[in-house]
Amino acid sequence: MPHPLGLELLTVLGLGPVEHVTLAADLGCTAVSMGLTQLPDRFNPHGYPGWSLRDDAGLRRDLKAALRDRGVAISIAEGMSVSSDIDASERAADMDLFADLGALRVNSADMGAERGRAFDQLAILAEMAAERSMGFSIEFCPLFTIRSLPEALDAVRHIGEGRAGVLIDAMHFFRSGGTVRQIAELDPALIGHIQLSDAPRKGEGDYMTEAMTGRMVPGQGELPLREFVDALPRGQVLGLEVPLVAAAQNGRAARDYVGEIVKRTREFLV
Repeated sequence: MPHPLGLELLTVLGLGPVEHVTLAADLGCTAVSMGLTQLPDRFNPHGYPGWSLRDDAGLRRDLKAALRDRGVAISIAEGMSVSSDIDASERAADMDLFADLGALRVNSADMGAERGRAFDQLAILAEMAAERSMGFSIEFCPLFTIRSLPEALDAVRHIGEGRAGVLIDAMHFFRSGGTVRQIAELDPALIGHIQLSDAPRKGEGDYMTEAMTGRMVPGQGELPLREFVDALPRGQVLGLEVPLVAAAQNGRAARDYVGEIVKRTREFLV
């Protein structure tokens, strides 16, 4: 059974939500990740207009219609990170919006919060997601407080069995010391979402700049992605997070460069 592909928010670099869903469907992708507002300017090289699903009820209606009519799901709700600046309980209105849009899962990462606070705040978000019949995933990254798969699993245990899973971003996973064997031995029920991209095995320069603007199409880097994908549960959706900022800055249309990402990924995974 082939792995269905999804298009992550960063891959479309500022495209509007309805256009994002339409492009995903046209390219044969079954899922998208979705935030509630337009990306910051540095991730919007085309200068696409601003939008807000919080403020625009008409846009929410149009997005729900596009998701329904094109058979695309919101695989993860983005932008629900925890930090020292906001209390998770203040996220209720955003949770309601994502639930209304039919999001399957809320994703969260800590943004430098102290470990104990991060775990407790993630637990609050997990409870809020469950109350709205959405799943909950924890993303880890070498620069976050929760830096690796084992540390993310510690947070899952803190939250409670069956109440959270992990989002495994291939770049973050391998750069944090992860191995394919860890994936093969992981309980499939704990895998909430997968984000796929390629990269050199070791990075140079600023990590987050590379992660946000310098990722590579699967098969073009040095990560053991074939073995990684083979170790995943059959049918697991692979969310493509490949922001080709240079292509967008050179004036290429999103349909062209995103289409190339999808095509090359499918060729690589055959």
